[in-house]
Amino acid sequence: MLGDRACRNESKPKARTMTIVPFEDSPPLSDTVTPYDERHFIAYLRLLDAADEGAEWTEVVQIVFGIDPALDPVWARQVHETHLDRARWMTSHGYRHLLEKEQKG
Repeated sequence: MLGDRACRNESKPKARTMTIVPFEDSPPLSDTVTPYDERHFIAYLRLLDAADEGAEWTEVVQIVFGIDPALDPVWARQVHETHLDRARWMTSHGYRHLLEKEQKG
């Protein structure tokens, strides 16, 4: 027989860990969506969400990329800014390439 807690579905939520996809110092510069972009869609979305919420870049780079900005702040900032710029490019231009790819597909 299940206890009252189990019957009411009050079990503790399980913690989930995010996998950090290997990344470069900056994403490739290209006028089209690259395989690198495709592998980093989730990171791009997380960066855009964090920027929209006004999160501190130091916290974001630690969560999204696993980088401690205190150890190398210049590199950490570069990784954050270049990937955020690419994420923004994806929302204004890159999505078109995805739509074209889907239509050809």
